Amino acid sequence: MKRTLLSLAVFAVGGAAVVLRRRLVVVRIEGKSMEPTLNDGDRVLVRRVHIDDVQPGTVVVLEPPEPVNGVRWLVKRAVALPGDPVPRDTAPALRDVAEQRVPDGCIVVLGDNQDRSHDSRKAGYFPAATLLGTVVRTLR
Repeated sequence: MKRTLLSLAVFAVGGAAVVLRRRLVVVRIEGKSMEPTLNDGDRVLVRRVHIDDVQPGTVVVLEPPEPVNGVRWLVKRAVALPGDPVPRDTAPALRDVAEQRVPDGCIVVLGDNQDRSHDSRKAGYFPAATLLGTVVRTLR
């Protein structure tokens, strides 16, 4: 009986770990684009979410749509989501787009460090399909 209970406990803990790994990911910050909020080398806990679960102002993690200096993940602040007004004043690359609202499947993101960030200021919309999730907290 004790062996069965121990086996069940081990199985339950292992199962919980698998579920958490599917929902939570640790990402290392590479670069200075989010300074002073996040620094190069910081690690953050990221919750995997769909674009519908993101709010403007949330720090998000995305795959770069094209290679950016060998960086695997981009960490940026979500500024506008599908259906939001296009933020022409903060993202010069979007000044001349025809639409008034951010299209479905797109997201506008900015780094906190404007001088060191590859973001929507230069690249325009980012594909929402590249979204990994939202930053939950910094790990120390």
